[in-house]
Amino acid sequence: MTEPILLPLRGPAGEPVDLWRTLISHGFAELPPMALDETRRTLALTVPLPRRAPRRVEIARGGRGRAAVRILGGPAPSAATRSALGAAVAHVLHLDQDLSAFYATADGDEAMTWVTAGAGRMLRSPTVWEDVVKTICTTNCTWALTRVMVTALVAHLGTPAVGHRGDPAANAFPTPVAMAARDEAFYREVVRAGYRAPRFVELATLVAEGRVDLESLGSASREHLPDAEVERRLLALPGVGPYAAAHIMMTLGRSSRLILDSWTRPTYARLTGRRRPPTDAAIARRFRAYGPEAGLAFWLFITRDWVT
Repeated sequence: MTEPILLPLRGPAGEPVDLWRTLISHGFAELPPMALDETRRTLALTVPLPRRAPRRVEIARGGRGRAAVRILGGPAPSAATRSALGAAVAHVLHLDQDLSAFYATADGDEAMTWVTAGAGRMLRSPTVWEDVVKTICTTNCTWALTRVMVTALVAHLGTPAVGHRGDPAANAFPTPVAMAARDEAFYREVVRAGYRAPRFVELATLVAEGRVDLESLGSASREHLPDAEVERRLLALPGVGPYAAAHIMMTLGRSSRLILDSWTRPTYARLTGRRRPPTDAAIARRFRAYGPEAGLAFWLFITRDWVT
């Protein structure tokens, strides 16, 4: 058996990383090609690799404050492939995000001190493209329909992972080129995307032709690309509104915007003992002290009970 890749569960400033809270930080862990095992507390996902076939890996607790990344299926990878897979998983776990300032603020907030034990990293996909498309699949519909759409995209348009041909749920997420090659009818009839069908065609075409560079949004610093500009660029994309932009920004580590929707508002009201949700402005005031991480603080506040 191939030796696992070991990743230290520490942030850039030495802050702790709670692996399980990171894996279940939001619902994308349940969408193909990710597969969550709550009993074993592991997450499988398929990683696209440049100039190589995708590989499927499993992320698990590795002991001694490390995550163990096991390569599933196929022959033993080369040293270069192991290095690329390790870097991709570190990216997925957001291990490069410095949360030390956020923890300093939370440490003075009685309702939020618990986060300093390692909560706060938002699981993200290997590519910004995948997170954008998945987020569009969550708008104005049930979670069940979201799963139907994403499953169909991966099964019909994704590239099989090494050693997993015949397992469509393990395919890599489809590329912009693969999605741009299909017409609206495919997205309506096979993916069941409804009003999103023309948006998928338009968005995939923009990215495939290089007219929109989504991946740069995931690598740019706040100094070089402020949150307001990231939000502006996201809102200009087909199918992306304020909710979707806020969610995508969270996966980018840009958590200044609060994700306010039909689930988060009543959940906040319930947790704070209110009969009805307060105004969005009142919610924003509660987390204003967190500055550029206000949205992260809000999200953690309403999802604390996801881990018992």
